[in-house]
Amino acid sequence: MASGSVTHTPRSSVTAIEPPAKALSPLDEELERDEREIHEYGGDDPHPPPAKPHAGEPSALLVLERDFHTSAEVSYLTTTTFLLGYVFGPLVWGPGSELFGRKRTLAVAMVVFTLFHLGQALAHNLQTFFVTRFLAGFFGCAPLVSSGGVLADIWSAETRGVATSIFSASVFIGPVMGPIVAGYIVESGVSWRWIFWVGMIFSGTCTALLLVALRETYVPVLMFNKVKALRKADPEGSAHLYAEIEKQDWTPWAVVQRTLFRPFTMLAGEPILVLVTLYLSLVYGVMYCRKSVRGVPHHLRRPPPLHDRPGRADVHRDRNRHVARRRGQLPLLPALSAPDQGVARIPPAEERLLGAMIGSPAFVVGAFWLGWTGQYASVPWYVPELGAIVLGMGISLIFMSFLSYLVDTYLMYAASAFAANTFMRSLVAAVFPLFTVQMFNRLGVHWASTLLGGVGLLLMPSPFLFYKYGARIREKSKFAPCLDLKIARAMREEEAAAKGEKSTV
Repeated sequence: MASGSVTHTPRSSVTAIEPPAKALSPLDEELERDEREIHEYGGDDPHPPPAKPHAGEPSALLVLERDFHTSAEVSYLTTTTFLLGYVFGPLVWGPGSELFGRKRTLAVAMVVFTLFHLGQALAHNLQTFFVTRFLAGFFGCAPLVSSGGVLADIWSAETRGVATSIFSASVFIGPVMGPIVAGYIVESGVSWRWIFWVGMIFSGTCTALLLVALRETYVPVLMFNKVKALRKADPEGSAHLYAEIEKQDWTPWAVVQRTLFRPFTMLAGEPILVLVTLYLSLVYGVMYCRKSVRGVPHHLRRPPPLHDRPGRADVHRDRNRHVARRRGQLPLLPALSAPDQGVARIPPAEERLLGAMIGSPAFVVGAFWLGWTGQYASVPWYVPELGAIVLGMGISLIFMSFLSYLVDTYLMYAASAFAANTFMRSLVAAVFPLFTVQMFNRLGVHWASTLLGGVGLLLMPSPFLFYKYGARIREKSKFAPCLDLKIARAMREEEAAAKGEKSTV
């Protein structure tokens, strides 16, 4: 061969030796798929990729799918089965706390709820996991439905506004912090089962504090305990004493009517409870709708830069987003409770509606803003994120305001009102994840958000109507005590009597 000539080895004769593939964690596999989608749908491609589930919690659900050899569609049921427990549990724990007392029902429910974490942590098949998850939701919802009655028992009307607002805000801590904590646990390299071990430790601590620190607050049960103590101390002299709760019919059918039927009776005959429940069911469903669709606005438009992609950064970004949302609410808390600063006065329940009167327009604006800016690749990513914050603020303010309104409206029956409300909104939230992804894929983020915003627009007048006509509606209610109206009427009668005495003198 001549010098200086180049020998070309045929490509087929060279065998490339590739290094062994490195095993990837489920989260890294998900990130790789996201990167492939970025290349596939990047550039000027106007067509967005389909929406994906598992917002904010990809790693935990991916590991669950792998261990149980199931599909993403079946993994939706981890949320649905838990929320189905929230559907049926309130029918027992809400009215039950009005029959047997707050502490007794809370103690039983919390102890069993803590124990059912064992079943989820040790489950080796989907059947065991879903059954124990449903039962955990059934018992775990007791604090949500009984707390309305506890707030009415403990706090006076002058201080109840702030207490109820804080409780209402805490309803969001679980959906916000749960995916963040779960993501950290799975990313740390331990088994996904530690999600439930950590949950068991936390719920066990709360249960221990409840057993030690919480006293009975329900007045009829307190009166029964007092009468029972008097009869024990003086059997002959106190034999004729009976508490009001002892005079009720305690046959099994009567107890069933007062427990299982009362929430439905209230839901069928209380216009305030009906509209509030419809509204809260919508916003609660939208909250779980946002959790179920990953890619709004990240995947339903052009993907953002690599460092802004879903994945590990989602944990920190979601946390910061929700913290910012909470900061936006804090200045409103004094305003929500400002009317309580009067002296010798029970504020009307309608004064609790200020937050909903602000939040209902914010909800509609946020839904349209998010939908019509998140659809198009030409819109910067932070514009729909701002819409998501407005939407979240609207949801939070509607919740805080309407739950406070229910407590002040129904007082000793607040637990049953909360039971009816929790039943309906949990049913909606349990169903939403089953069709959310398909809805956003078929309609697009703009029309799907428009549909939700349109329903919100129909319900938006509710707080304004209640603010004007709520007092008249409460006067006709069988379950609303209307203490503020009775006191106002008594004061007017006293003033009229005083004027009459002066005129005769």
